Amino acid sequence: MNQMPTSVLSQMRVEPSFSDSALHSEFHSKTYSFLGSSKKVYFAGQGPAVIVLTEMPGISPQVIRFAKWVKEAGFTVYMPSLFGVDGATPSAEEGTTILKRACVSAEFRAFASDESSPVTQWLRQLAKRVHQECGGLGVGAIGMCFTGNFALTMMLESSMLAPVLCQPSLPFDDPAAINMSQDELQTVAKRLEREDLSVLAYRFEGDRYCRAERFDAYSKALGKRFIAKVLPDTAAHPNPPPFFEKVVACPHSVVAAHLVDEQGHPTTQARDEILQFFTSKLLVSVDGSSSKTESL
Repeated sequence: MNQMPTSVLSQMRVEPSFSDSALHSEFHSKTYSFLGSSKKVYFAGQGPAVIVLTEMPGISPQVIRFAKWVKEAGFTVYMPSLFGVDGATPSAEEGTTILKRACVSAEFRAFASDESSPVTQWLRQLAKRVHQECGGLGVGAIGMCFTGNFALTMMLESSMLAPVLCQPSLPFDDPAAINMSQDELQTVAKRLEREDLSVLAYRFEGDRYCRAERFDAYSKALGKRFIAKVLPDTAAHPNPPPFFEKVVACPHSVVAAHLVDEQGHPTTQARDEILQFFTSKLLVSVDGSSSKTESL
């Protein structure tokens, strides 16, 4: 995922290689409009809201699978369509075209250190709205890859209580930087401490796009509130979809493209930890208290 010069950006229409019918058979969709921008959002389930932010190159069958697990854990899951072809498994070439387009989009800051992507303002409004729709203690969110840091920036919205960062990859050109302004980062850090909240984060040890330097930067900024989990490279699925095999070309997608759906596997353990994190922060037990049953 090196920087792509704008002169080589293709404007061709990206056709899906495969469409997962589960997206349309098991999820409803509606359009949300905030700040002058409208986006389709897929949703399903009952209970407190959890926003699943897709990894590059879009809402793939593997991202849909994770969203279904969130739904089955007792939540209303929301998946905003941010880029790519919804439900598709793009070829390596199609995925690269989607990535190039996102890198020059005004909504994202793929190469910006100490600067938040503008789309996070829209996502904060979405969090506020779905909390109103679903009720409960608050909202959870998970970002992956290109969107990996967005769940942290969304903590500027008071309804956001449970942020998860999976392989946060922006900015691409500085492995030790955070895709968030310093003022916002400090505001979130103070809120985490004041409200006794945590940030859960995952990466593979040999991930070239989310390296140890980035997790070190988060730890420095957030202290004990940043809970880092690093999986061995051997835990990554050996046969991921084409974009991850040929373009990403390293262990990367912890709970989607590189997840191995086997009981006791490190990636399924990570998935279960994330679901338990959402449960502990967002669900209310019969006595009216939050269901904080684990210590991660």
